[in-house]
Order: sequence, then structure tokens, then C-alpha cells
Amino acid sequence: MKRTGLIALLIALLSMTAGAQQTGKHTFELGDTAFLLDGKPLLMISGEMHYPRVPRECWRERMKMAKAMGLNTIGTYVFWNVHEPEKGQYDFSGNNDIAAFVKIAQEEGLWVVLRPSPYVCAEWEFGGYPYWLQQIKGLTVRGKEPQYLEAYRNYIKAVGKQLSPLLVNHGGNILMVQIENEYGSYSNDKDYLDINRKMFIEAGFDGLLYTCDPEPAIKDGHLPGLLPAINGVDDPAKVKRLINENHNGKGPYYIAEWYPAWFDWWGTKHHTVPYEKYLGKLDSVLAAGISINMYMFHGGTTRDFMNGANANDHAPYEPQISSYDYDAPLDEAGNATEKFRQFRNVIAKHLPAGTVLPEIPAARPVIAIPDISFTHSTPVFNLLSAPVSSATPLTFEDLGQAYGWVLYSTTLDGNKKALLKLKELRDYCIVMVNGKKVGVLDRRSGLDSIQLQLPAGKVKLDLLVENLGRINFGPYLLANKKGITEQVLWAGKEVRNWKMYKLPFNKLPAVKAKKNIAGVTVPALKEGTFVLDKPGDTYLDMSNWGKGAVWINGHNLGRYWEAGPQQTIYVPAEWLRKGTNNIAVMELIKPEMKKLSGITHPILDVLK
Repeated sequence: MKRTGLIALLIALLSMTAGAQQTGKHTFELGDTAFLLDGKPLLMISGEMHYPRVPRECWRERMKMAKAMGLNTIGTYVFWNVHEPEKGQYDFSGNNDIAAFVKIAQEEGLWVVLRPSPYVCAEWEFGGYPYWLQQIKGLTVRGKEPQYLEAYRNYIKAVGKQLSPLLVNHGGNILMVQIENEYGSYSNDKDYLDINRKMFIEAGFDGLLYTCDPEPAIKDGHLPGLLPAINGVDDPAKVKRLINENHNGKGPYYIAEWYPAWFDWWGTKHHTVPYEKYLGKLDSVLAAGISINMYMFHGGTTRDFMNGANANDHAPYEPQISSYDYDAPLDEAGNATEKFRQFRNVIAKHLPAGTVLPEIPAARPVIAIPDISFTHSTPVFNLLSAPVSSATPLTFEDLGQAYGWVLYSTTLDGNKKALLKLKELRDYCIVMVNGKKVGVLDRRSGLDSIQLQLPAGKVKLDLLVENLGRINFGPYLLANKKGITEQVLWAGKEVRNWKMYKLPFNKLPAVKAKKNIAGVTVPALKEGTFVLDKPGDTYLDMSNWGKGAVWINGHNLGRYWEAGPQQTIYVPAEWLRKGTNNIAVMELIKPEMKKLSGITHPILDVLK
């Protein structure tokens, strides 16, 4: 054999060995100061990446990027509302195939830290809880209420069937599993935490379990006997002190969420933090032998109406944007940033001697799409199916609807000027009178009323209400019903006798599209096509549009809103095709729009 052929064979064998190093059963245990894999210290250098936020076609590519930055582990939540969208109906297919995600990580030589708590926060709709929990009278979350525990037990057993065979002690690559999630920021019931522990074990998670909490809450959120991990602290001495105080004076030491930046919500500036602020912290943590999970390494995109919302006593409602770029080392499209390169340089100093990192993969190709025209427009009134009638308005949950829009319709006696008020609107409303838009109400700003002058005669009142995302953190998790949740008042009197039309948009409505109609002033579904010679990543420029959501080739790409900061929507090349592509936009406030373009860069930092 020629020398070059021998070298190629040796490289191939080494590559196979590296990829196969995790096969077979292993032990993973807590040492006094370090994690022990098969009895030897392992420094976990992990990055968080969520499978629903990344197209399945891109999972492997993103994991190769993780390896190139020097990571040896991937962290991910498991999302209850993704896997059990309706009670007893489980989905672990396609982009929800968490087992495939874990197996691909193993093939790429990566360990996994699994976070399957029913509550995940994660800037995700309802913190990961399925909407239907709110249909169960008397149910309360994150506690010992029996109906909640029954639903929780059923769900975690379904997850266990998918993932327990992939634990490291069963021959897989899942090193350890988190129970609950920052529970100390919510409550301090140790009995409830122990119920969590037992249910995880019953579901097959018989390996290493741990909890995680921020600094003030670690005492309340930790269950004795499990490893207490810390979130949001990166001073080595403080990390060790907090864990020692809650773990019998021992380690190992794990920062379960180390934040390289932050997320965004509508109407506020895009959050960025220069990499220079993190390099010394990352270096000191790794030098101290502290394992770390970057939240996020790669954020991706929160599609399919799955964004959550902030809420507290000072800011009652702040829905998050669809981009989950997070100013992370890997940007929304999966490309290496300067933060990625600088972190890679720091990490390389702390890898085993002789480690050679893979070359950083090239940036993904991007394309511009100069003009995308919308030739058809269907007013919202043409999208309606049979109504549900009720004397009083029903919530989304009452109607058995999770996301999207509901149109509330009734009639009023006209020839009157008065105030229309929606008590406890959840969350955004287009007000229409006799088929014409007359105003907008918005929970974010507390705008729940509008002065109207009605014409003479019987007047048709239509209220198109949007779920902008359920609260995902804090004490108001169960204040999360959507739609018109109390009363509609006209001139101070309750309005009754409603018809409600469900518009969940879990798939695009099968309607016969209408040609563009001049003068349409109501929300409309805009449809069109465009032709590509070759697919590539692109960013739909929505900066001249108003508010809504976009689908390409049937994929819900997420929301846009002129409020900003996000003004573009990322489109992965994998969801485009050579030749004709279909696009649909549900536009709420500028139905006259007929064109948009695809550009080669994101716009995440413009407020209007």
C-alpha cells in the first residue's frame, strides 16, 4: 500500500474510533470535585441547542459546529407541548424526534445533558406546558395537585420510552438528567421534588439526576441527594461555595446555564453583549475544573407560535420575538460568529493535550430574492368554518384551541358613540365594524378600550383576537388563558350572544384564494409563489409590513411585527426548493401589502 493510502486509512480508523468512543455501557458518577466517566475525570464543556428550534435537516451540521468550537456535550430541554399537543396524543416524529437528535449527537462524538422537566421556561409557550392543562378544572402546576401529577406521570413515561435506552449506563450518550427546572425560583416543596425524582426513575431514568437554580434560589430548589447545579453564576469561588453548601461540602461543580447574552421581546432593543466581557470568565471557570453549559450555544428560531412571554408586577406582559438568535456563538442560521471564534480559542486551552479541533465549517450560502409577489388575498371572513355560539365569550381553552386567532362576532344597536372595552384581553385584537377595521387593542400597553361611533341600524362587531404567547416564567403561569377571558362592555354594559370562529392555523386553511382585492381593510391571508434556480438561506424583509406570520412550503416560520426589533424572518435553505416555492402571509394590519423580498442578512435591531 502506498504511504498516502496508509495515512488515509489510519485517519479513517481514527475518525471511526472517535465517532464510536461512546458506544457500549459506561459509568458516570459524582466525584468529590469532578464528574467521573468510567472512573476518570470529565470536564463537560456543553452548549444548549433545542431540537424544535433547528430544522431536523440541520441537526448534524449544527453539532459539527459544536465540535469545531471545542464542545464535548449538548444540552437540551424536552418540550411537553411539542410532544403531547392534545391530551394522550403523543408526537415524537419529524422535528420532534428527540431520540434521533440524541443519536445524531452520539454519532458526532457528543455527550448529551437532558432536561426533560415538564416545565422548561426557555422563552417557550407556557414554559413548555401544553395548553390543555388549563382545561382541567382545579389543576395547578409545579405542585402535588393530583390531576397535574397524573398528567405529568403519563408524559414523563412517554418520554422515558423514547430516551431511557439512550442513557450512558444503557449504552447511550445521555450523561445525566435534570428534574424540574429552577424550581427554587417558584417554590420550595421538597416533597414535590422527591415525587419528581421517583417519577423520573419509574420512567426509566435510572442514571445520574440533578437540579439547577440561580444563586438566590439554589437552597429552595435543590433536593438533597442530587447534584445542585447553578445558573447564572460564573465566579469560580462562588460557584464552588454555593454547590458545597448544598451538597455536603462536595462537588462536582456544574454551571447548568452560563449566559453569553440574552433573548429579545417585541418593542425592546435587540440584546447583544461583546465577547470581550466573557473571555476571562470562561477561561477562569474552565481553569477551575468547573463544567459548563452555555445557554445558548445556538438559539435558532422559535417557530409555530411557540414563543413565550415575560410577566411580572412591573411589566405585566412582554411576548418574545420569533428569532432566538440570543447573540449566541452560533447565530440564528447556524453560522460561526466572532464570539464563536474567541470562545473556541479559550476552550482550546483547556482540552486534553494533543487535541486538534476540526476546522470551522464555512458559512452557509445565502441568497437574495428580489421580488416576491402576492397574487391572491383571502379576507379573514372567507377563512371561517362553522361557529361556536355562546351567551358570553369563550376562551381559546374553552374552544379547545391552543394557538393562532379566534374571531368573536356579535351585533350591536347602532347610532351611538360610546366606549368598547375588553376586560382582560389576551392578547391582541383587531376591532372591525361592519366588515371594516376601526382599531387595534394591545395587552402589552394595557390598551383594552376604544371609542367608537356606530352608524344607524344593527351593527356587526367583529373582534379578531391573537394569542401572542403564554407566560413562561414566574408566579403567573396559570394566568395564561387566551382570547377574551372576561367580558366585553359597550357603553358600560355587558355584550352578549357571541359567535366564535376558530382560526388555529396549525396548518394553512384550505380555502380557494381570491384575487387581490383593492381596498381590503381587514386581516387577510396573502398567497403567492416565487421561483429559485438554487436554494440558499435567506431573510424575508418584513420591515414594510405590519404584523402577522409567514409560511413557506407549508412551514410556519414564525411571527413578524413592525414594533421590532426583529424586522426579518429567517428561512433555512432546507425548506426551500429549486423551482416553484409557495409563500403565505397572514397580515393583520396592512392587508394592502403585495410584495416583499429576501435579503442576505438579518435585521434584528430596528424599533419603530
